[in-house]
Amino acid sequence: MNHKELIESLASSSKCISFKSSAGVIEKALERGEGKLSNRGAFTVSTGAHTGRAPKDRYLVDHPSMNAAIEWGAINQPMSPSDFDTLFQGTIQRLASKQIFMMEGSACADAKHAINVKVIADLAWHNLFARCMLRDPMKDLMGDTLTILVDTHASRTNIVLDLARNLVIISGTSYAGEIKKSVFSFLNFILPAKNVFPMHCASTKGKDGDVALLFGLSGTGKTTLSADPGRFLIGDDEHGWSDSGIFNFEGGCYAKTIKLTHKDEPHIFDAIQFGSVLENVPLDPETRVPDFFDSSLTENTRAAYPLGLVRDICPDSKGGHPKNIFFLTCDAFGVLPPISRLNENQALYHFLSGYTAKVAGTEEGVTEPTATFSSCFGAPFMPRHSSVYAGLLQGKLRQHGCKVWLVNTGWRGGKPGIGRRFPLKSTRAMLSAALLGHMDSITFVKEPCFGLEVPISCPGVEKEDLNPMLAWSNQEDYRASALRLSSLFEANFKKFEGKVALEIFNAGPKPL
Repeated sequence: MNHKELIESLASSSKCISFKSSAGVIEKALERGEGKLSNRGAFTVSTGAHTGRAPKDRYLVDHPSMNAAIEWGAINQPMSPSDFDTLFQGTIQRLASKQIFMMEGSACADAKHAINVKVIADLAWHNLFARCMLRDPMKDLMGDTLTILVDTHASRTNIVLDLARNLVIISGTSYAGEIKKSVFSFLNFILPAKNVFPMHCASTKGKDGDVALLFGLSGTGKTTLSADPGRFLIGDDEHGWSDSGIFNFEGGCYAKTIKLTHKDEPHIFDAIQFGSVLENVPLDPETRVPDFFDSSLTENTRAAYPLGLVRDICPDSKGGHPKNIFFLTCDAFGVLPPISRLNENQALYHFLSGYTAKVAGTEEGVTEPTATFSSCFGAPFMPRHSSVYAGLLQGKLRQHGCKVWLVNTGWRGGKPGIGRRFPLKSTRAMLSAALLGHMDSITFVKEPCFGLEVPISCPGVEKEDLNPMLAWSNQEDYRASALRLSSLFEANFKKFEGKVALEIFNAGPKPL
């Protein structure tokens, strides 16, 4: 039998269970001892040795027909079709020998670009996770279904995408984020061919219908800042931008929960209830109250919950063309301004740079914030060449005249341990000022290192918070840190030399 026939046989076997409701999944998962219920009904699990993604174990199958389209390297590592077939056969045999759980859903709120997704896993709670993150199945969709096989008890960790055969194998890890990001990676490959810009970003809609995008890697604040009480949530992480506007890929949210409080993030806190999943959040043994400040298992504690549990959402998960785009970065050097305005060339430069800090626990082996560059603010999930996604962004900016902002949600006055992180309240105030058009009447000045235009004032924000130099007790230390960061930007961007226009290449840091 071929791959499709083997999957159909597996899905139709008596050992493969589907559920009509989240309650049924939760009952089965409790029966199997896979986790516990929190005081508010969230299903709480430990993911074991893997508490984050395993990027070193991620591969794409190298088919000759699509070899030239893939940006091969340390992120998109090649696996031969024959090696994949061996892995596939072993995975099918192992899954067929035990009880497994199937969930069928879809991705993309825009039916014109939607795909159906089938997840077959050996853990019941992964079925619940998929129910949180995927949308309802769609009928009469063209094209084959994306099938994800999850074999958590395999001896070796592999995350392998076969983009030609719409297949994903996840083995040797229980971290559910691999399921979510495999769907995202698949969409990031197929949508550009349809002139749809796939984006690692959150999206919100104002009361007057204006749309905003918030790009950023994990830990930069996409989910937190998109949970804005003054706006409607389209989605917190993955979107497409078509000729018709913005649409969410997902049917739920996957939020970091470390230090979560109801006061600071009520939308997220209130969504963590029956039907949601908590990963690696310790519970009080008596009260079953989650301790969101306990990082003993990982800093990368997570909650998955369907959009139906979130207040103030856009019911159709869609919006028009955005007026404002925010690039979120968590600057560990304490150098970048909290908000700055970008011209088109700067926007493309910072989009291709994708600077932020890897926050502890998001990936294995990362124990403290570390400067990193991830092109398109999502390189781990982008199979195609970076220039493809940058070209799509440039076309959208020119067509729709969007304003682009760089927002530092990281540190001021020094690196972690010396400086302090920008208060969430201040960041929200700056985003609100940009969204409401208050920045239009404010004077901007260029800061000396990156040539960024910085406002001299902002409603609700202290003036000294807008100028990163003023936060440092020693100006020479600031200059040294700024010089170090600018040199890292320059070294990283050399890989784009000759591949982007000279105006974009020269839109980076300026010597102090």
